[in-house]
Amino acid sequence: MLKIQSNMKKNIALVTGGYSGESVISYKSAATIFDNLDRTKWNVFLIDINVEGWFYTDDNNNKISIDKNDFTLQIVNEKIHFEAVMIGLHGTPGEDGKLQGYFDCLNIPYTSCDVTSSAITFNKRYTVAVAAFAGIPVAKSMHLFKHTSFEIEDLLKELSLPVFVKPNNGGSSLGMSKVNQPEDLSGAIAKAFGVDDQVLVEEYISGREFTIGVFKTKGEIITLPITEIVTQNEFFDFQAKYEGASEEITPAKITDAMATKICMEAKKAYQIFNCNGVVRIDFIYNENANKPFLLEINTVPGQSAASIIPQQVKVMGWSLQEFYSKLLEECF
Repeated sequence: MLKIQSNMKKNIALVTGGYSGESVISYKSAATIFDNLDRTKWNVFLIDINVEGWFYTDDNNNKISIDKNDFTLQIVNEKIHFEAVMIGLHGTPGEDGKLQGYFDCLNIPYTSCDVTSSAITFNKRYTVAVAAFAGIPVAKSMHLFKHTSFEIEDLLKELSLPVFVKPNNGGSSLGMSKVNQPEDLSGAIAKAFGVDDQVLVEEYISGREFTIGVFKTKGEIITLPITEIVTQNEFFDFQAKYEGASEEITPAKITDAMATKICMEAKKAYQIFNCNGVVRIDFIYNENANKPFLLEINTVPGQSAASIIPQQVKVMGWSLQEFYSKLLEECF
């Protein structure tokens, strides 16, 4: 039986679910987080936010609705207020700033980036635009809107093949394609528009793919061990990410000089985008240019058993329980 109140423990809402196709990943992440939150410090309530409503399911499998007026929960005769929120919800509304704005209005702290940072980084085009403005190397790209006409010939004049075509918002590589031939570009754009109303067409940069977790504790920005992604597919797509079609090497087998450059750019991006909590930043390291190019910033990175952040935490020598406690403690 869950103990609701304690003089010592704080009530924590672990939010999961979501309104997009990424919800399936949210539930996997939440399961890992839920199993590794320190029950000596926190009373944990798993809150499922989905298109049918916002619910807490009790020990008897009863669904109890969240009062959205103040994000509280009524259990028997007791009203539960939450002192912090652990964000384990990928896609909208947990990764694009919508939930963050709601919690800001209620003065409830949370373990992720704020509204502005979340909204900007959820938009891949705005992410690379801000990064480029700050002097962080990025690939050349073009931004398409479903309501605005464009010509394939104009894209091919501006960008050199191969290119990646991606839904501009969201993650998990849903709707993403690599295009090597001009005749395939139109179909790839249509596929991406099936997922989002905006599409990013981005020049391919040859090199090795790396990803790194970055978080802040007690005011210090810390980088986790770097992971190299070696995919069996043509690129790091949904199957490679979540269905085992890739090798993730942590720590990455790279020179100290390469590692230093990646860590420096990752910390710089964390600061420039005013990040909070743990984020995962993806890079392509082009060895001819001898520098990493930023691909994207994931402000609610996956936490499932197969995800990269838990791998990096383990290699760093921390337990997930210790890591999640550090993230929650930053809320206070």
